[in-house]
Amino acid sequence: MKTRAAVLHEMGATTPYSESKPLTIETLDLSEPQENEVLIKIKATGLCHSDLSVINGSRPRPMPMVLGHEAAGEIVQIGDRVTDYEIGDHVVCTFIPSCGHCIPCKEGRPALCETGAASNATGEMIEGGYRLQSEKDDVMHHLLGVAGFSDYAVVSTNSIVKVDKDIPFEKVAIFGCAVITGIGAVINTARVRSGSTVAVIGLGGIGLNAIMGAKLAGASEIIALDINEDKFDLAKKLGATAVFNSSDDNIVEAVKDYVQGGVDFAFETAGVVPAMDVAYKITKRGGTTTSTGLPDPKHEFAFPQVTLAAEERTIKGSYVGSCVPDRDIPHFIKLYKQGRLPVDELLTDTLSLDDINEGFDRLARGEAARLVVTMDN
Repeated sequence: MKTRAAVLHEMGATTPYSESKPLTIETLDLSEPQENEVLIKIKATGLCHSDLSVINGSRPRPMPMVLGHEAAGEIVQIGDRVTDYEIGDHVVCTFIPSCGHCIPCKEGRPALCETGAASNATGEMIEGGYRLQSEKDDVMHHLLGVAGFSDYAVVSTNSIVKVDKDIPFEKVAIFGCAVITGIGAVINTARVRSGSTVAVIGLGGIGLNAIMGAKLAGASEIIALDINEDKFDLAKKLGATAVFNSSDDNIVEAVKDYVQGGVDFAFETAGVVPAMDVAYKITKRGGTTTSTGLPDPKHEFAFPQVTLAAEERTIKGSYVGSCVPDRDIPHFIKLYKQGRLPVDELLTDTLSLDDINEGFDRLARGEAARLVVTMDN
């Protein structure tokens, strides 16, 4: 079948993307779903920094590639051996397919699936191979097993979670990445305790979800930091008790004055080394610093090693919020429907597939919490 999709042929385009147009809208051939796969009519896909990092080349991927991973839609066809899903089901895609057989999967850590990581690195499906190709028969790679900036996508059942049909697609899509990554980092990875003090550095979609997660966990202080003060009002609306400009020269001293000695838990969600440096320095003795960011692989973070032992510090990485998608996405959706996770506040705007380059300009400038492409199919 045919599908319109946003294709990236080359990384490293210059901004503004509205002029350089790194993503081109093309009509591609999409094969039918194979065993353990489904065909999804994509309804909404969020713009995420993980997509942007491929566009700007800080996270290299094989080209050409159809981007988009924070996607939601309706199943319109099922492949062989698919038993847990039916035509008409609404699903959210997750960007780490889990095989269920490797050691991390058996240990209950599907976010670290070795098979899924390998297929994502090569731009293939976890079942092997590709389902997209150009009309000239050129292979198109799949971003993170989803390739969600498309009218239709073939996705592994290892990459989807069934969701309630009464939530609009543009809202439920956000649960596939921003929600589970931000809230999961707080709840699953760091295990923030009630009464703890928390700081979040970077107020994009993931950082704002981390603030909601900290409020959900019962943190007594939730400090929001970013270089863009336009984000502070939304952060406070979602639960932040104080806001600081993280680029201020005396930011570390200011936070340590506000919370004597520093915070119990600091979360770096910006994906840049300066943010991680601030996060570590404002973490108190005995505290935990957690990073969800994905900076350029060549960038390195340095800190005084003696502080790890002498101050009993902990540094953690959190990928996909250490989530088990089948468990956590339905749980977070239930909290959303109860009014305890105001995810609606994160949706800055919706846009068409044809306006996707302009959308990534807005994301790169830090002007939006979450932008979502809605499909006219």
